[in-house]
Amino acid sequence: MAAGKTIRTFFNGSWQDGNPAVMRAADHAMWLGSSVFDGARRFDGLTPDLDLHCSRTNASAEALMMAPALSTEAMTEVIRDGLEGFAPGAAVYIRPMYWAADGDETLIAPMADSTQFAVCLEEIPMAPPEAAATLTRTRFRRPVLENAVVNAKAGCLYPNNARMLREARSKGFTNALVLDAMGNVAETTTSNVFMVRDGEVFTPIPNGTFLAGITRARHISNMRADGLAVHECVLGYQDFEEADEVFLSGNMSKVTPVTAFDGRRYQAGPVAKRVRDLYWDWAASQK
Repeated sequence: MAAGKTIRTFFNGSWQDGNPAVMRAADHAMWLGSSVFDGARRFDGLTPDLDLHCSRTNASAEALMMAPALSTEAMTEVIRDGLEGFAPGAAVYIRPMYWAADGDETLIAPMADSTQFAVCLEEIPMAPPEAAATLTRTRFRRPVLENAVVNAKAGCLYPNNARMLREARSKGFTNALVLDAMGNVAETTTSNVFMVRDGEVFTPIPNGTFLAGITRARHISNMRADGLAVHECVLGYQDFEEADEVFLSGNMSKVTPVTAFDGRRYQAGPVAKRVRDLYWDWAASQK
């Protein structure tokens, strides 16, 4: 699925323009789902936390019993080389990926040393600061480690997210606020979530049912350094109904204010704007 019009792909040791075929019909990933990816961003000539995204790609591969083909440093170098093919000011979505070509003697488990690697770079603009999301409940929930590989950014997890998102869109909302198996708020279908009440910030505590994102961690660090009280804790739907402000955290857009949760309406508030400013300031300081 190509989301951007300008694409560069690294596969089998070289860069090529466009969206080439990289997987065969009988590859393990094709029929048994052994694929992982990560997402980083370049914007304003910056690639914040690129090394952390590459490191998480390798960790995800290991969680799916695959052997990473590149070190974090080598992957970062490949990506930086590929970005040279874009205009200096272009906003680019960076997607390193692993998948297994072969299965072991059981067929079901991937053969660790058959891991394949590719990077897809797509020119996709950053969302404008005024872009906002609306949330609703969903009947579907996040799985737990005992029944899904929730410790990886794995392609096989996303059909569950997709049905949540379809349900939300059918109700006229842009995203869903998702519960974990215990009935606590975990995240949305596409991002981590924060809420603000009485000037303090709250976010679901990582409990192994969702990926506590790299951008999420960066926001928490930035907010605390700026003097904001940030609490990682157990939250329910009622907490979000009583919130003064809600915003999302994800790699694609970094910060997205929320203007509705079912019948509850919010303003795009000052904390979300501050978090966005803090993130851009921090990213610029990493040059």
